[in-house]
Amino acid sequence: MVKLDKHYVDPRLVALYDIENPRGEDTDFYLNFANKINAKQIVDLGCGTGILTRELALSGREVIGVDPASAMLAVAQQHPDADRVQWINGDASVLGNRQADLVLMTGNVAQVFLEIDDWLTTLTNIFNSLRPGGYLAFESRNPLVKAWQQWNRDESYYEFDSPHGKMASWVEVVDVRDNRVQLEGHNLFLETGEVIVAESELVFRSREEIAAQLTQIGFTVESVYGDWHQTTFDDAQRLMVFIARRPL
Repeated sequence: MVKLDKHYVDPRLVALYDIENPRGEDTDFYLNFANKINAKQIVDLGCGTGILTRELALSGREVIGVDPASAMLAVAQQHPDADRVQWINGDASVLGNRQADLVLMTGNVAQVFLEIDDWLTTLTNIFNSLRPGGYLAFESRNPLVKAWQQWNRDESYYEFDSPHGKMASWVEVVDVRDNRVQLEGHNLFLETGEVIVAESELVFRSREEIAAQLTQIGFTVESVYGDWHQTTFDDAQRLMVFIARRPL
């Protein structure tokens, strides 16, 4: 079972999520891919505050946003056009046999499934929710690049305006063991001096591991990109964007 850290449950941190994680190139990539395959029914698994989810629904698609964090969904539902989306509080086990054209996992959601059994169960639930020929698209950080080496106060510190006033944020690594990284997200309220520390843990699976796990479940891996511009992946790239398909 995936443990939710404070970023997703503390109301003050949830209110900061879209400020710290604004719309970016990843949103455009997934929107373009949905258009390319003419997806009509889409599941956004781990949808968070729903930036991508709501935009997917603007063209009249049937879009379902699923997230285990009720506080994140509460923010998602406050936005304009939220009523175009069906919001579900849960994980991949709620998907059932939806015959979806496309399931998305964005924001490096794939890295929160620390235990292999949880990860494979999630992939199985996704596979079963897709129609034959349906797609799964998601990204994960490339472990060979060791992004966590830049996760320290000196390299990650920044200040920003928030509903709570001026704030500062930075990340520090606590432990690196095997393919797991434990980290702390520090959130400093500059006006009061209060600090909220959110503990997290991520798993870094390799391209080969993820491809083998997708194949094990029954997917065909069609593409692995190294960025949001569809550059073919190589070991030097920070990102791995997987496009997998349930066979016809």
